[in-house]
Amino acid sequence: MNSTRPPGNAWGSSKQPMPDLDDMLKKWLSLFNKKASDGGPKRMVLFALIGLLVIAVWSSVYTIPSDSVAVVQRFGKYLKEVQPGLHMKLPLGIDTAVIVPVKRQLKQEFGFKTAGANDPYQSAHSSDRKHETQMVTGDLNAALVEWVVQYRISDPSKFLFEVRNPSETLRYVSESVMREVVGDRTVDEVITIGRQEIESEALVKMQTLATKYTMGISIDQVQLKNINPPKPVQESFNEVNQAQQEKEKLINEARRD
Repeated sequence: MNSTRPPGNAWGSSKQPMPDLDDMLKKWLSLFNKKASDGGPKRMVLFALIGLLVIAVWSSVYTIPSDSVAVVQRFGKYLKEVQPGLHMKLPLGIDTAVIVPVKRQLKQEFGFKTAGANDPYQSAHSSDRKHETQMVTGDLNAALVEWVVQYRISDPSKFLFEVRNPSETLRYVSESVMREVVGDRTVDEVITIGRQEIESEALVKMQTLATKYTMGISIDQVQLKNINPPKPVQESFNEVNQAQQEKEKLINEARRD
């Protein structure tokens, strides 16, 4: 049977040379100009096809920053993780790529807010900021505790799929752990000598819970900031501290003499 395939067809024999890209572009442009001059439904269909082609190409190319990876989903199902660089995916929403900053150190602030922060979970709303710092110590005194949690995303797939809203969950975990650790110590330990021990214990407990809940998060550091008594008793508390320091001073002077 004789083939009816035209000799210039790209799907013909492998011996046929591949068409030049410039020639193809010129043919498409000439076809577009001809159809556009005709008007009518054909012109609308041509515009629609060209628009669809542009959207498909635009949505199939994406770039991953050097400090991130992309989690690719096909029809919403996890497909793979992609390393930094320029990549392509199936267009028109078939594949979606979520950029996850795995090499960037993230932080959450409790009791205060750094100006210009873009992460909505970096600090609480202004109405909740004061409440989350109010804690009761082991000797039934009150303290206002401000702290920072620094963390990284160690497992992108777990971070995205295992826990709903893991950043918000981490805030709840951090506040719960800090209240527990502070509640096991006296107010003097919390404000003065016990800060480093509190940071270390809180770090271990936060990481344990993050692993238990498969949040895909690695806690790097827990750092206490300002720790003060409540404002109504702050003046009295300072007077007590000054009296204790004066007492220690007199004792040391007496021992020296």
